[in-house]
Amino acid sequence: MIVEIKQNYNELSYYTALMIAEYVGRKPDCIMCLAAGNTPVGTLRYLVQMAQEQKVDFGTCRFVGLDEWVGMDKTSDGSAQETLYQEFFSPLSIRPSQIHFFEALSDDLQSECKRIDDYIATEGPIDLMLLGLGVNGHLGLNEPGVDFDSGSHVTELSQTTVTVGQKYFKQRQELTGGITLGIRQIMESETVILIASGKNKADAVYRLQHGEVTNELPASILQRHTNCFVILDQDAAETELPGN
Repeated sequence: MIVEIKQNYNELSYYTALMIAEYVGRKPDCIMCLAAGNTPVGTLRYLVQMAQEQKVDFGTCRFVGLDEWVGMDKTSDGSAQETLYQEFFSPLSIRPSQIHFFEALSDDLQSECKRIDDYIATEGPIDLMLLGLGVNGHLGLNEPGVDFDSGSHVTELSQTTVTVGQKYFKQRQELTGGITLGIRQIMESETVILIASGKNKADAVYRLQHGEVTNELPASILQRHTNCFVILDQDAAETELPGN
């Protein structure tokens, strides 16, 4: 695990975008997984700017969705897909054939898990994965207690995720579950970039780096990834646990 600390969120976002652009330059047909959420938005906006300036070309990349709230799709305000379409896919006119997402409105979510698992098994593994970090240490919607050998699965959301997740919506949403890539697919990815910003992430960041590897903090498994980069801003990189 290589840890980089940047002065602020803007520097974190630009640095991460540069890393991704350089990777795509080396492997233009890569399979990429981009987290949604608030933290990746700055990175996505820099990537759009770089592509519009013809510094990177995503025309032959393929994109696999990381996760989604059950019952939502790209038209749902606050959904993962809505964020990625608004901030990345639509501005760059990414073709639908390049995008492989869970259909979280499906009546058969287990079939959706199998469909995405089969795609990754056939075409993958994922080359480059951009992850955020939950305050409870989750990756995607892999909640505390997750099986580290899991593939794509439907997950019961922790109360922390239900509470924190409200920030994505204009009005309160009843979040009934999630569908997500599994820890196994994260660990099989060739390169993982995890980004974290803000003091509210400092506890999880500290435990990610210095704690034991445990499924009670899913992100701790990244200690065992062979090519993982953790990019932090100063607020997220506090060297001691809050209160110590």
